[in-house]
Amino acid sequence: MKLRLGIIGLGDAWESRHRPALKATSDRFEIRAICDRVAVLAETAARDFGAVVVDGYQALAAREDVDAVMMLAPDWYGPLPILAASDHGKAVYCATSLDLEADRVVEIRKRVEEAGVAFMAEFPRRTMPATLRLKELIATRLGQPRLLFCHERLPPPPKKVRYDSHRPFSSGLREMMELVDWCRYVVDSEPSSVSCVQHRQVEGEPAKHDYRMLSLDFSDGEYGTGPLAQISYGRYLRATWPEAASFRPPCGLQVCCENGVAFIDLPATLVWFDEAGQHIESLDSERPVGEQLLIQFHRAVTSLVRKTTDMDDAFRTLHIVQQSAASFASGQRIILQL
Repeated sequence: MKLRLGIIGLGDAWESRHRPALKATSDRFEIRAICDRVAVLAETAARDFGAVVVDGYQALAAREDVDAVMMLAPDWYGPLPILAASDHGKAVYCATSLDLEADRVVEIRKRVEEAGVAFMAEFPRRTMPATLRLKELIATRLGQPRLLFCHERLPPPPKKVRYDSHRPFSSGLREMMELVDWCRYVVDSEPSSVSCVQHRQVEGEPAKHDYRMLSLDFSDGEYGTGPLAQISYGRYLRATWPEAASFRPPCGLQVCCENGVAFIDLPATLVWFDEAGQHIESLDSERPVGEQLLIQFHRAVTSLVRKTTDMDDAFRTLHIVQQSAASFASGQRIILQL
């Protein structure tokens, strides 16, 4: 069964991940309509896929020739496309962060459940070859994780102003959500508490935070007796230091387990150590991550069994990141009620 798609916002990963994946899975998907705030981007993508440009997410969700919508860019409309898709019985593929208050989360969850549509949140780190291999090693050789060190260092923003430069630079919410979900997936458990510190950039106006560090405690009982994840994210390199961005990039994830330690460089490099010594694995995948995610979405939409775990994971991860902000504001560790 070929699904007819409507694209809402093209996003930063359009050229690198979503467009190639949609081209490669043309036997499963057909793009019928596209809307984006930047008209020239929407028109270019529509010509590429033989689709039409639609003015607004409401009109797109209401089209009879659209079976599912893909939200690929964070924009002013926030969760409104999800509600519109639910009203029209359309499945949702969500590749954006949703900065929602608790009552809005309850509302959206209820609307999606009442509509009975498939909802899939895009967490690409879960599907990457190095992560899948790490999960195998945890089950067979390395044992349960004890300490996780996860870091994302973003390069400085580009100097040149492009025609789509009105798009705001990411606040870091999406990136933090992906890192938190990655650690949850590797540990295969829910954190019981979170604490957070941030560094404020004092230069420039207005002042903003350029680095954030979270600690997730996965203990079932006494604090500090279970796995602990340290997650850091920042854009702290200046645009005047262009060569610094590529100098010794930090390991994406380091996991210290019961019987060894593993280092991941995404998407496909895994170095791990146990009593036998060092093991270096350069992993291949039959399909790129973008294609695998789309195939999972196709299965979710066409399956007779509705999958709800993706929506649960997305909202739990959002809650953890939001509580980390509360931890920073209060200067205290926050007990998570998930």
